[in-house]
Amino acid sequence: MGTYRSVVSFGAAFEEFMDGLPQRVQRKVLQVLRIIEEIELIPASYMKHLSGTKGLYEIRIQMSGDAFRIFCFFDEKKLVVLLGGFQKKSTKTPRREIQKALKLMEEYYIEKQS
Repeated sequence: MGTYRSVVSFGAAFEEFMDGLPQRVQRKVLQVLRIIEEIELIPASYMKHLSGTKGLYEIRIQMSGDAFRIFCFFDEKKLVVLLGGFQKKSTKTPRREIQKALKLMEEYYIEKQS
């Protein structure tokens, strides 16, 4: 099966998030990331744009009643850049988590230009 896009991480936030997850959740995250690479049109059940942001998305992982989110964005439509994640405990995404992700996205573009 081919791939439609590449998935990479930027900074240490995503790796730190993954390291803190149980093995079974890590496997589920990797499964969802593989789907994002291999499916041309990503369903909203896997990835959704965060309203009120410019280009920030959340990858959505559901497992045994728990919800996990990974922030990401597209760079040149073929590259998904992972920024960090958290376990969702309420219906709203915490504003401080969104702000951290937006700051990392800004740092990515600054580093890319230099």
